[in-house]
Amino acid sequence: MVQYAVVDAFAAEPFKGNPAAVCLLEDAAKAADERWMQSVAAEFNLSETAFLFRDSSAGATPRFQLRWFTPAAEVELCGHATLASAHFLFTSILAEHDAVVEFATKSGILAAKKVPAPESTGVSGEGKLFIELDFPMIDLYECDNAELLTILKTLNGASVVSVHKSATVGDLIVELSSAKEVADIIPDINEIKKCSGGGVVVTGPAPAGSGYDFFTRFFCPKFGIDEDPVCGSVHCVLAPYWGGKLKKQKLTAFQASPRSGILYLQLEAASRRVRIQGEAVTVMTGTLLA
Repeated sequence: MVQYAVVDAFAAEPFKGNPAAVCLLEDAAKAADERWMQSVAAEFNLSETAFLFRDSSAGATPRFQLRWFTPAAEVELCGHATLASAHFLFTSILAEHDAVVEFATKSGILAAKKVPAPESTGVSGEGKLFIELDFPMIDLYECDNAELLTILKTLNGASVVSVHKSATVGDLIVELSSAKEVADIIPDINEIKKCSGGGVVVTGPAPAGSGYDFFTRFFCPKFGIDEDPVCGSVHCVLAPYWGGKLKKQKLTAFQASPRSGILYLQLEAASRRVRIQGEAVTVMTGTLLA
């Protein structure tokens, strides 16, 4: 049997943010069985399922191998399922004094640590578990004219300010003129499936006085889900993008999906890292029998 939890990441209450299944593997054979992991991810049918396997060769800091699967494919980087994994470990598996956990992933060693509530939340953080992820910064570059024409058709006439592409899986990063357009957009999912790259990120400046710096939504039907409710990894691109535009190193992002979520971001330009902070809530636990 395999212990699992379903955790709502980047959420302060259940049924918000982005749900991820987290499976703790005790068997090395299962940790190496990609077909089994993909089948489990398809069974959960969430945007991501994370698989953890303890690395006994690590030093004093607890370390786990971590892999992420959508219902359709394995991915190389996922923020919300990493946050969910860290939350699960801190609340159910690790000792209370453990404040940092490391993950060995296809994107290198990623660290997660317990941190106080961000100042911008206006709460003391008493009794709350905020977690900070240390992720790599991702570059972006200009799209060519053919991709620009395709994306205009995909977004059903939205007011496009600029179109870029991320340097990893090639997500298209589309800035719209306002947060309202981001929140209200109804894209053509079938057209998005035809676009180059992984998915389409739409983003726009937050309304004045909202407490946020920018809004985002992420559509990724090629990975088995039309809209990812809250995506940490795309903020590895968006944080430096909006940080440059707004001349800020600390930003607060709102993902305006129907479930919604909040991400607290800090740029570390010299080391090319993005620190992503957020909360998570466990909503389900159980065991896999297969």
